[in-house]
Amino acid sequence: MKNARVKERSLDWLSDVSVFAVNRLPAYSDHRYYRTLTEAEAQGPMDMRHSLNGTWKFSYAANPASRPQSFYQNEFDVNGWGEITVPGHIQTQGYGQMQYVNTMYPWDGHHELRPPQLAEGDNPVGSYVKTFRLPDSLQNQPVFISFQGVETAFYVWLNGSFVGYGEDSFTPSDFELTPFLQEGENRLAVEVYQRSTGAWLEDQDFWRFSGIFRDVYLYTIPEIHVRDVKVQAGLDDFYTNGMLQLDLTLEQEASARVRVDVKDADQQTVASLEASFAGGTASLSGSIENVNRWSAESPYLYTLYIHIYDQNGNLVEVIPQKAGFRRFEMINKVMCINGKRIVFKGVNRHEFNCRTGRAITKEDMLWDIRTLKQNNMNAVRTSHYPNQTLWYELCDEYGIYVIDEMNLETHGSWQKLGAVEPSWNIPGNLPEWQDIVMDRAVSMLERDKNHPSILIWSCGNESYAGEVILNVANYFRAVDPSRLVHYEGVFHNRDYNDTSDMESRMYAKVADIEQYLNDNPQKPYISCEYMHAMGNSVGGMHKYTELEDKYEMYQGGFIWDYIDQAVMKKNRYGQEYLAFGGDFDDRATDYNFCTDGIVYADRKLSPKMQEVKFLYQNIKLFPEQAGVRVRNENLFAGTEDYELVYHLHHEGKEIFRGVLQPSVAAGEEAFITYEPALPDVAVEGVPGEYVIHASLVLRESALWAPAGYEIAFGQHIFQVEDSAPALLPAGELRVVQGDVNIGVHGRNFSVMFSKGAGSLTSLRYSGREMIATPPAPLFWRATTDNDKGMALGYEAGVWFAASLARKCTGIVLTEDQGCVTVTFHYSLSVHAEVGMVTAYTVYADGSVRVKNMYEGTVGLPDLPIFALSFKVPADYRHLDWYAMGPEENYADRAFGARLTTFSNDAADNVSGYVVPQASGNRTGVRRVDITDDLHRGIRITAPASAPVEANISPYTAFELESAYHLYELPEVHYTVVTVAGRQMGVGGDDSWGAPVHEEYRIKADQSLAFEFTIRPL
Repeated sequence: MKNARVKERSLDWLSDVSVFAVNRLPAYSDHRYYRTLTEAEAQGPMDMRHSLNGTWKFSYAANPASRPQSFYQNEFDVNGWGEITVPGHIQTQGYGQMQYVNTMYPWDGHHELRPPQLAEGDNPVGSYVKTFRLPDSLQNQPVFISFQGVETAFYVWLNGSFVGYGEDSFTPSDFELTPFLQEGENRLAVEVYQRSTGAWLEDQDFWRFSGIFRDVYLYTIPEIHVRDVKVQAGLDDFYTNGMLQLDLTLEQEASARVRVDVKDADQQTVASLEASFAGGTASLSGSIENVNRWSAESPYLYTLYIHIYDQNGNLVEVIPQKAGFRRFEMINKVMCINGKRIVFKGVNRHEFNCRTGRAITKEDMLWDIRTLKQNNMNAVRTSHYPNQTLWYELCDEYGIYVIDEMNLETHGSWQKLGAVEPSWNIPGNLPEWQDIVMDRAVSMLERDKNHPSILIWSCGNESYAGEVILNVANYFRAVDPSRLVHYEGVFHNRDYNDTSDMESRMYAKVADIEQYLNDNPQKPYISCEYMHAMGNSVGGMHKYTELEDKYEMYQGGFIWDYIDQAVMKKNRYGQEYLAFGGDFDDRATDYNFCTDGIVYADRKLSPKMQEVKFLYQNIKLFPEQAGVRVRNENLFAGTEDYELVYHLHHEGKEIFRGVLQPSVAAGEEAFITYEPALPDVAVEGVPGEYVIHASLVLRESALWAPAGYEIAFGQHIFQVEDSAPALLPAGELRVVQGDVNIGVHGRNFSVMFSKGAGSLTSLRYSGREMIATPPAPLFWRATTDNDKGMALGYEAGVWFAASLARKCTGIVLTEDQGCVTVTFHYSLSVHAEVGMVTAYTVYADGSVRVKNMYEGTVGLPDLPIFALSFKVPADYRHLDWYAMGPEENYADRAFGARLTTFSNDAADNVSGYVVPQASGNRTGVRRVDITDDLHRGIRITAPASAPVEANISPYTAFELESAYHLYELPEVHYTVVTVAGRQMGVGGDDSWGAPVHEEYRIKADQSLAFEFTIRPL
């Protein structure tokens, strides 16, 4: 029944697991074809294809009963209908209900269903109508239609006649239209159902959309047409010669022959093969000596020009097929590419655009692929469905390793509230689900099989385990032994361990990974999901990347995930903002759990990318005072495409620069001496802090970045000591002890301390007041998504209270030669015996040294932060830093930061995390200037030997804590300056309970102290 010729449709198919494709053509390769060699060489638009993208007439119904049932008939009038854009989702164009859920099924709590049941009254229907005339290039020939993606099930009619039915939202469904065409105008009708048996298999962590969201086009074929091309471009056992095997299948049997010319990147023919078709198929094979191998580092592609001739020798079709010669295999339990151990520096990627959902464009994909390459990512897992064909073509061309994942996730059928409970899991061992699941595997493999970028087939995501998925894995192996098979779900049921060729886990702790790798492992290990990048996250990532060098069988991982799935919406004031689950009144929902990307939904890089780019570097730089040690961890590519730029900085200012032409082969390490040499600052230099920066930059423009783009950096920090004794600033101080206030006055400045307020209350330079609200101890940061996941508010909420409620228990004034110190003792609300001391020392030049001390107390939870915070007027918003940067960084996310000077504004330090939370921090702060438009303001400094952390923002931790969206933050009234001795890390192992690693936490039982100085500018 599933592919029989059927003339009428049945709504019963929607909930019948045995019916998922009616009259649909078998899956085939995604190759292009042309009538002439000239057209094939140009590889432009195919004149045998005609797009139906654009505006369609549209009607939306909340359920099948309310749909226009006879709309497909020619006489049905649709003039009063609305319009919709194809490709596009129904829900992003003003119809239906936007809904985001993660693991549960979207109808949970609304209907009591078990697979394959559907709620008849809650199954939205989109009715589409498009009229078209055949272009000349398609006249008097067979005509087919291809739907590249329709979610989740659809029926098709042409001119009132039923054409076919299809499921699987993420692979093409093709139908033949020839019998139903008529002269002149043709009327195409498509009925799309949001829920079907397919919806039970598509419980991915994403927005629940429906509609025709990928391209739709008509196409014809030549009289003799190769419907399917299978290319196997491998390597011999020495990884030197290319081994080419082609299998071609005709649309129908015909007397024909084929010639294949293999051309290199310079369009020089390097091999030719010929054969005749027999029984509608032809096979050709040959070898190419000293072939240029394909890898992500050097994605060399050949073009196979496949010429098809009829029995009279006339050329009837030319297929330009890209091929990359490479060999992916398991060697001694290690995955290898072209004979070398591979390490996946990967990311999970949803197809997503904040305005159009999963209906993404070529421009979106080009931005994505360049972003991956620019930030040292070499691999993508297509989470959790096959992507558009263009994505694989770009991965072939730019060089990205791909785990191609079939469209299968049944998360809600076996995991509830985090607990494994597979009592009604699908597909499990249920034979009735075998065909529908296998069809998804076949559709993916047959379309995508010729892309060299695809190294691994994945059996889907988070669908537990069982015979059905094991059979899929065995199908992949039998049909395509050139690739390996991945499936993570066997972690939950080892009876089906053979489903996956590799050990794959999600969000395993480093200790758990090491335990596996130290226990005689039988399979190599990858983290198919790790570093849950929700909000301010990706802390501690280095612990995972360090495993790459420690264990041969640890072969990398894929960050979750690439892009926030936030949708652009307008609030009640007409302001656009990035919305998440629940913002569309969608219930059930998983709220902002859809926002865990290293790229914001509007395709701007988040600060987290800084860490990812550094830790994923293939080439490591270790500058020293005599030269740079270069470790090239590429497998194949040397450093010839790069320049090595080195700089010497003193106190943040560049004083010397040089450029080298490095030549370090793949897998090699070399020490490259500076030429010209750096100045000998130990002898000739000014005392202070020096930094040697080394950068590896593109010598010439590449496909993915311009010349001069940096792909790797390293730094070396050292001090030249000052032998001269430190002198106190010259000048006189006048101290006034009032009844309420203590005043310290000097030339063009005054400092006031209040006995009543228990703090510094005024810092006035040249008549300008800098203190808008007094400094106060701060022990709380606005909770991050990870903080909330580990219940920081519950565990450490006492520090929230301590930041708001304290008591000044003593004030001590000390007058010394050249300085005056006012010390405040505080008792904190955590407990009467818990105290803190802040001492302000004023010098004659107007500088104020601020020293903060906390005596450790046993029995209290870890501190989120130990800081002092105050406000200055909002006019002082411009910031110039000498610190670790330029992007925000934290104790456990500072490997990718560098000690440098950079500038921004206070508002820039409110990062674009969709739920406001702690952000904008900088570690290693030596200096930060806070100025107005006229460059007036204050400078905060700390010694290089004991730098501080700082966050300077328009908002307090409590204002950020109280806002649910960025637009809910109040109008800006102040610049909030927070200087910290320490702040806990942000974590990132997961966002639902994983603590920050121990070394990046702040124990309450230890004594803490830090100091900084404020001076006028």
